[in-house]
Amino acid sequence: MTAPRAFDFSHRSIVVTGGTKGIGFEIATAFLAAGADVMVCGRTVPETLPSFDGRSAKFRATDVRDPADAAGLIEDAVAAHGRLDVLVNNAGGSPDADAATVSPRFVEKIVALNLLAPFNVSQAANAVMQTQPEGGSIVNIGSVSAHDPQPGTAAYSAAKAGLLVLTKALALEWAPKVRINHITTGLIRTDSAAAVYGDDGGAAVVRTLPIGRMAVPQDIAGACLFLSSEWASYVNGADLAVHGGGEYPARYLATHP
Repeated sequence: MTAPRAFDFSHRSIVVTGGTKGIGFEIATAFLAAGADVMVCGRTVPETLPSFDGRSAKFRATDVRDPADAAGLIEDAVAAHGRLDVLVNNAGGSPDADAATVSPRFVEKIVALNLLAPFNVSQAANAVMQTQPEGGSIVNIGSVSAHDPQPGTAAYSAAKAGLLVLTKALALEWAPKVRINHITTGLIRTDSAAAVYGDDGGAAVVRTLPIGRMAVPQDIAGACLFLSSEWASYVNGADLAVHGGGEYPARYLATHP
Protein backbone atom coordinates (compact mmCIF):
# COMPACT_ATOMS: atom_id res chain seq x y z
CA MET A 1 0.00 0.00 0.00
CA THR A 2 1.23 3.49 -0.79
CA ALA A 3 1.69 6.02 1.98
CA PRO A 4 -1.59 7.57 3.13
CA ARG A 5 -2.31 10.91 1.49
CA ALA A 6 -3.92 13.79 3.32
CA PHE A 7 -7.58 13.20 4.13
CA ASP A 8 -9.74 14.45 1.26
CA PHE A 9 -13.42 15.07 1.91
CA SER A 10 -14.04 17.27 -1.12
CA HIS A 11 -17.70 17.27 -2.18
CA ARG A 12 -18.62 15.37 1.00
CA SER A 13 -21.39 16.51 3.33
CA ILE A 14 -20.76 16.45 7.08
CA VAL A 15 -22.99 17.18 10.08
CA VAL A 16 -21.43 17.85 13.49
CA THR A 17 -23.80 18.18 16.43
CA GLY A 18 -22.65 20.63 19.07
CA GLY A 19 -20.22 21.98 16.49
CA THR A 20 -20.27 25.61 17.57
CA LYS A 21 -17.72 25.43 20.39
CA GLY A 22 -15.03 23.31 22.02
CA ILE A 23 -14.38 19.89 20.58
CA GLY A 24 -17.20 20.09 18.03
CA PHE A 25 -15.87 23.39 16.69
CA GLU A 26 -12.46 21.82 16.01
CA ILE A 27 -14.02 18.73 14.45
CA ALA A 28 -16.03 20.90 12.07
CA THR A 29 -12.95 23.01 11.26
CA ALA A 30 -10.91 19.90 10.48
CA PHE A 31 -13.52 18.64 8.02
CA LEU A 32 -13.67 22.06 6.38
CA ALA A 33 -9.88 21.99 6.03
CA ALA A 34 -10.22 18.61 4.33
CA GLY A 35 -12.58 20.12 1.75
CA ALA A 36 -15.97 19.07 3.14
CA ASP A 37 -19.24 20.96 3.24
CA VAL A 38 -20.18 21.16 6.91
CA MET A 39 -23.33 21.89 8.86
CA VAL A 40 -23.17 22.36 12.62
CA CYS A 41 -25.95 22.73 15.14
CA GLY A 42 -26.50 24.05 18.62
CA ARG A 43 -29.34 25.47 20.63
CA THR A 44 -28.30 29.11 20.19
CA VAL A 45 -26.72 31.07 17.34
CA PRO A 46 -22.94 31.30 17.91
CA GLU A 47 -20.87 34.45 17.58
CA THR A 48 -18.38 32.62 15.36
CA LEU A 49 -18.80 29.63 13.06
CA PRO A 50 -16.08 27.09 12.21
CA SER A 51 -14.26 28.22 9.08
CA PHE A 52 -11.19 27.48 6.99
CA ASP A 53 -9.64 29.33 4.06
CA GLY A 54 -12.69 31.49 3.51
CA ARG A 55 -15.23 28.68 3.80
CA SER A 56 -17.56 28.46 6.78
CA ALA A 57 -19.87 25.85 8.20
CA LYS A 58 -23.60 26.35 7.92
CA PHE A 59 -25.57 26.58 11.16
CA ARG A 60 -28.97 25.29 12.18
CA ALA A 61 -30.49 25.94 15.59
CA THR A 62 -31.47 22.46 16.79
CA ASP A 63 -32.45 20.65 19.95
CA VAL A 64 -31.15 17.18 19.12
CA ARG A 65 -33.10 15.73 22.05
CA ASP A 66 -36.27 16.36 20.01
CA PRO A 67 -36.66 13.61 17.37
CA ALA A 68 -38.50 15.91 14.96
CA ASP A 69 -35.88 18.63 15.28
CA ALA A 70 -33.09 16.08 14.85
CA ALA A 71 -34.72 14.83 11.66
CA GLY A 72 -35.04 18.42 10.47
CA LEU A 73 -31.31 18.92 10.93
CA ILE A 74 -30.54 16.03 8.60
CA GLU A 75 -33.16 17.16 6.08
CA ASP A 76 -31.67 20.66 5.98
CA ALA A 77 -28.13 19.32 5.57
CA VAL A 78 -29.22 17.19 2.61
CA ALA A 79 -31.11 20.14 1.11
CA ALA A 80 -28.05 22.36 1.46
CA HIS A 81 -25.39 19.92 0.27
CA GLY A 82 -27.28 17.36 -1.79
CA ARG A 83 -26.23 14.36 0.31
CA LEU A 84 -24.98 13.24 3.73
CA ASP A 85 -21.73 11.35 4.09
CA VAL A 86 -20.70 11.74 7.73
CA LEU A 87 -22.48 12.41 10.99
CA VAL A 88 -20.48 13.19 14.12
CA ASN A 89 -22.58 12.94 17.27
CA ASN A 90 -20.57 15.30 19.45
CA ALA A 91 -23.23 17.15 21.49
CA GLY A 92 -23.20 16.03 25.11
CA GLY A 93 -21.82 16.67 28.55
CA SER A 94 -22.98 17.14 32.13
CA PRO A 95 -22.10 19.03 35.31
CA ASP A 96 -21.19 16.90 38.31
CA ALA A 97 -24.14 15.94 40.48
CA ASP A 98 -24.65 13.95 43.69
CA ALA A 99 -26.52 10.78 42.75
CA ALA A 100 -28.15 10.62 46.19
CA THR A 101 -29.94 13.95 45.79
CA VAL A 102 -30.08 14.71 42.06
CA SER A 103 -33.55 15.30 40.65
CA PRO A 104 -35.28 12.89 38.24
CA ARG A 105 -35.56 15.75 35.74
CA PHE A 106 -31.80 16.27 35.77
CA VAL A 107 -31.19 12.57 35.10
CA GLU A 108 -33.71 12.54 32.27
CA LYS A 109 -32.09 15.57 30.61
CA ILE A 110 -28.58 14.13 30.86
CA VAL A 111 -29.64 10.76 29.44
CA ALA A 112 -31.62 12.50 26.70
CA LEU A 113 -28.64 14.62 25.61
CA ASN A 114 -25.94 11.96 25.81
CA LEU A 115 -27.82 8.86 24.66
CA LEU A 116 -31.23 9.54 23.15
CA ALA A 117 -30.13 12.52 21.05
CA PRO A 118 -27.39 10.57 19.23
CA PHE A 119 -29.94 7.87 18.49
CA ASN A 120 -32.40 10.44 17.13
CA VAL A 121 -29.89 12.04 14.76
CA SER A 122 -28.35 8.71 13.75
CA GLN A 123 -31.74 7.25 12.84
CA ALA A 124 -32.48 10.18 10.53
CA ALA A 125 -28.96 10.06 9.05
CA ASN A 126 -29.15 6.33 8.41
CA ALA A 127 -32.38 6.75 6.43
CA VAL A 128 -30.47 9.01 4.03
CA MET A 129 -27.19 7.11 3.93
CA GLN A 130 -28.84 3.77 3.15
CA THR A 131 -30.13 5.24 -0.15
CA GLN A 132 -26.69 6.43 -1.28
CA PRO A 133 -24.43 4.15 -3.33
CA GLU A 134 -21.47 4.93 -1.04
CA GLY A 135 -23.47 4.77 2.18
CA GLY A 136 -22.05 6.83 5.01
CA SER A 137 -20.25 6.96 8.33
CA ILE A 138 -21.39 7.86 11.84
CA VAL A 139 -18.96 8.69 14.66
CA ASN A 140 -20.17 8.89 18.25
CA ILE A 141 -18.09 10.94 20.66
CA GLY A 142 -18.04 9.09 23.96
CA SER A 143 -16.12 9.36 27.20
CA VAL A 144 -13.74 7.40 29.38
CA SER A 145 -16.50 7.71 31.99
CA ALA A 146 -18.30 4.90 30.15
CA HIS A 147 -15.46 2.60 31.22
CA ASP A 148 -14.28 4.20 34.47
CA PRO A 149 -16.94 6.36 36.17
CA GLN A 150 -15.92 9.12 38.56
CA PRO A 151 -17.89 10.38 41.59
CA GLY A 152 -20.57 12.85 40.57
CA THR A 153 -21.10 11.38 37.10
CA ALA A 154 -23.63 8.58 37.62
CA ALA A 155 -26.21 9.72 35.06
CA TYR A 156 -23.58 10.89 32.57
CA SER A 157 -21.50 7.72 32.86
CA ALA A 158 -24.55 5.50 32.45
CA ALA A 159 -25.64 7.43 29.36
CA LYS A 160 -22.15 7.27 27.82
CA ALA A 161 -21.96 3.53 28.51
CA GLY A 162 -25.27 3.25 26.70
CA LEU A 163 -23.85 5.22 23.77
CA LEU A 164 -20.97 2.77 23.46
CA VAL A 165 -23.31 -0.23 23.36
CA LEU A 166 -25.67 1.62 21.01
CA THR A 167 -22.74 2.10 18.63
CA LYS A 168 -22.02 -1.63 18.57
CA ALA A 169 -25.69 -2.53 18.14
CA LEU A 170 -26.28 -0.12 15.25
CA ALA A 171 -23.04 -1.26 13.60
CA LEU A 172 -24.58 -4.73 13.39
CA GLU A 173 -27.92 -3.52 12.06
CA TRP A 174 -26.93 -0.85 9.56
CA ALA A 175 -23.86 -2.36 7.87
CA PRO A 176 -22.66 -2.66 5.19
CA LYS A 177 -23.96 0.68 3.90
CA VAL A 178 -23.39 2.60 7.11
CA ARG A 179 -20.35 2.25 9.37
CA ILE A 180 -20.74 3.37 13.00
CA ASN A 181 -17.82 3.84 15.36
CA HIS A 182 -17.18 5.27 18.82
CA ILE A 183 -14.37 7.41 20.23
CA THR A 184 -13.57 7.10 23.92
CA THR A 185 -12.20 10.50 24.84
CA GLY A 186 -10.09 11.11 27.91
CA LEU A 187 -9.19 14.38 29.62
CA ILE A 188 -9.40 17.21 27.11
CA ARG A 189 -8.13 20.73 27.65
CA THR A 190 -10.87 23.17 26.61
CA ASP A 191 -11.84 26.63 27.86
CA SER A 192 -15.01 25.31 29.46
CA ALA A 193 -13.17 22.50 31.27
CA ALA A 194 -10.25 24.55 32.58
CA ALA A 195 -11.72 25.02 36.05
CA VAL A 196 -12.25 21.27 36.47
CA TYR A 197 -8.52 20.55 36.35
CA GLY A 198 -7.50 22.72 39.31
CA ASP A 199 -5.74 25.99 40.04
CA ASP A 200 -2.39 24.70 38.80
CA GLY A 201 -3.51 24.65 35.18
CA GLY A 202 -3.90 20.90 35.23
CA ALA A 203 -0.28 20.11 36.12
CA ALA A 204 -1.26 17.62 38.84
CA VAL A 205 -3.76 15.95 36.52
CA VAL A 206 -1.17 15.60 33.75
CA ARG A 207 1.04 13.56 36.10
CA THR A 208 -1.65 10.86 36.07
CA LEU A 209 -1.50 10.49 32.27
CA PRO A 210 1.06 8.16 30.66
CA ILE A 211 1.36 10.33 27.55
CA GLY A 212 2.31 13.36 29.65
CA ARG A 213 -0.33 15.84 28.48
CA MET A 214 -4.05 16.32 28.24
CA ALA A 215 -5.71 15.97 24.86
CA VAL A 216 -6.62 19.02 22.84
CA PRO A 217 -9.73 19.13 20.62
CA GLN A 218 -7.62 18.62 17.51
CA ASP A 219 -6.68 15.16 18.77
CA ILE A 220 -10.34 14.15 18.66
CA ALA A 221 -10.84 15.83 15.29
CA GLY A 222 -8.04 13.75 13.76
CA ALA A 223 -9.65 10.55 14.99
CA CYS A 224 -12.96 11.62 13.44
CA LEU A 225 -11.29 12.21 10.08
CA PHE A 226 -9.70 8.78 10.16
CA LEU A 227 -12.84 6.89 11.14
CA SER A 228 -14.84 8.69 8.45
CA SER A 229 -12.28 8.14 5.70
CA GLU A 230 -11.60 5.39 3.17
CA TRP A 231 -8.64 4.34 5.35
CA ALA A 232 -11.17 3.05 7.88
CA SER A 233 -13.48 1.37 5.36
CA TYR A 234 -13.31 -1.94 7.28
CA VAL A 235 -13.63 -0.36 10.72
CA ASN A 236 -17.17 -0.78 12.04
CA GLY A 237 -18.48 -1.04 15.60
CA ALA A 238 -15.07 -0.07 16.96
CA ASP A 239 -14.23 1.82 20.14
CA LEU A 240 -11.19 3.97 19.42
CA ALA A 241 -9.52 5.08 22.66
CA VAL A 242 -8.15 8.62 22.34
CA HIS A 243 -7.08 9.08 25.95
CA GLY A 244 -3.29 8.95 25.93
CA GLY A 245 -3.15 5.51 27.50
CA GLY A 246 -5.75 6.22 30.17
CA GLU A 247 -4.66 7.06 33.71
CA TYR A 248 -2.19 5.39 36.05
CA PRO A 249 -3.96 3.25 38.69
CA ALA A 250 -4.42 4.97 42.05
CA ARG A 251 -2.33 2.25 43.78
CA TYR A 252 0.59 2.97 41.45
CA LEU A 253 0.41 6.71 42.07
CA ALA A 254 0.23 6.13 45.82
CA THR A 255 3.46 4.12 45.78
CA HIS A 256 5.26 6.19 43.12
CA PRO A 257 4.79 9.85 44.18
